[in-house]
Amino acid sequence: AELAAESRRASLRRAPTRRWLVAGGGFAIAAALAVTVLPGLLAQPATETYVTGKGQHQRIALADGSVVDLNAESRLSVTLARSERRLVLGDGEAIFDVAHDGRRPFTVAAAGHVVRVVGTQFDVRSRQGELTVTVARGKVQVRPVDAAGGARAYSLTAGQRMDVAQDGVVALRAVDPQEVFSWRAGRLVYRNRPLAEVVADLNRQFVEQIEIGDPDLGKIEITGVIVLDDPKSVMSRLSLMLPVRTVPSERGLLLLRK
Repeated sequence: AELAAESRRASLRRAPTRRWLVAGGGFAIAAALAVTVLPGLLAQPATETYVTGKGQHQRIALADGSVVDLNAESRLSVTLARSERRLVLGDGEAIFDVAHDGRRPFTVAAAGHVVRVVGTQFDVRSRQGELTVTVARGKVQVRPVDAAGGARAYSLTAGQRMDVAQDGVVALRAVDPQEVFSWRAGRLVYRNRPLAEVVADLNRQFVEQIEIGDPDLGKIEITGVIVLDDPKSVMSRLSLMLPVRTVPSERGLLLLRK
């Protein structure tokens, strides 16, 4: 009987040690899981950058179902996070066809402004500090990045275009969005735009460059559709409409007065 009692007392003394070992093992497993899971939770979303050169267009299918058409000589950074979709357009132009996601706003930062949408189709052009936003479907909001000083936000709907000059002057007007989007199909549409702007756009589409020999020629306004086949053919057609002629140059073509 004494031996049995002593055996029970020894068993009770050992039991807490076993329970502690089991608990300790569970804590070690939990710690290992924490080390495995936390880095994934804390990891920052990856940013993808897309760059096009002269004459290059690129269609980008984003993981959220949105599609971006990037124009020539453009730079775009894309970050898709759980709570938002952030894009940054450097000097360039792109058409955004945004998949609807009410939980993740889609923003495009360009030329000191932010374009915010949930689901829509629109074009953003950011060239030399000037910004143009054209909406084909849905609604977007455009606001300055630095909204201090009472700078207002603008809401644009389908068929509206917003131009922001380098000095911040804003102009709103009604447009046909498909004319703005026409570069995607190899055409440029202009309404009373200076020749200097047209030539700058053409030089982004062609490796062979066009130079304006007389600065006054750059002020001539153009209205029409330009088919982007090759520089010589383009300038040959323009010379039928304008008092200009072209001669070969080291870079490509030199534009002179007739």
